[in-house]
Amino acid sequence: MLADIARAIGELSATLKSVSGTKKDTALGFGEANAYHWDATSLTLLRVDSVSAVPLSLLRGINDIRATLEQNTLQFARAHSANNALLWGARGMGKSSLVKALHASIAQRSDKDLKRLVLVEINREDIASLPALMRAIAPLPARFIVFCDDLSFDAGEVTYKSLKTILDGGLEGRPANVLFYATSNRRHLMPRDMIDNERSTSINPGEAVDEKISLSDRFGLWLGFHNCSQDEYLEMVAGYSAHYGIQIGADELRSRAIAWAAARGARSGRVAIQFIRQLAGEKGQAI
Repeated sequence: MLADIARAIGELSATLKSVSGTKKDTALGFGEANAYHWDATSLTLLRVDSVSAVPLSLLRGINDIRATLEQNTLQFARAHSANNALLWGARGMGKSSLVKALHASIAQRSDKDLKRLVLVEINREDIASLPALMRAIAPLPARFIVFCDDLSFDAGEVTYKSLKTILDGGLEGRPANVLFYATSNRRHLMPRDMIDNERSTSINPGEAVDEKISLSDRFGLWLGFHNCSQDEYLEMVAGYSAHYGIQIGADELRSRAIAWAAARGARSGRVAIQFIRQLAGEKGQAI
């Protein structure tokens, strides 16, 4: 009889914990979706049902970078060790597109050794609330990639210090089920003139500069994106054209793509997809 009572108490305790956890998750906004946006004002997760993600195969000219980040993300999804990643460099070369495409690709896989992978976007302006976000998702039954697009800091900002603490070195640190991925046009997340100013005006220039640029050292992966060649740009255009089924001759596609890039004064994945949108619109297609 005592055994029955003990068993009943155990089952009741488990039920209460389950209900309590469900209420907490519901209050936070966490549910069955695989993507969320962090609302720093209400400290809740806003569900994102449709993520703007392109197929991985359409991201051209970044094969080595893609392989490195994919391996890191798979390790994390398998509950193995993995690194925070900083994707920096040329504009329009697919930094944020790669993060979203990789998440979508891995989240859709049915491999038994992969844990549930959730993407949480945080605005650059809300970085100060990152510790609160980390604490909120730490106990949840999933693996989280917290993603900040176009991350950088200007002169006088001190929010980078809270990010440093979360990424590495703080007492609380980063939860085991969370990785931080960021994109930036700046390798050290600080403007060059800000670093130069610290070097020229500080009593101990080296220490001042080290303090500013040490944030980027917290990222185990530095993945640099560089401007593409004309051949790589044309490969992107051809890939998008084939994917969306645009009917156009190869010579015309090439000449028009080159003229479009010349008018824009740049060649990149962003310029390529903008050209394809224009071309599709002319032919009465929606992409």
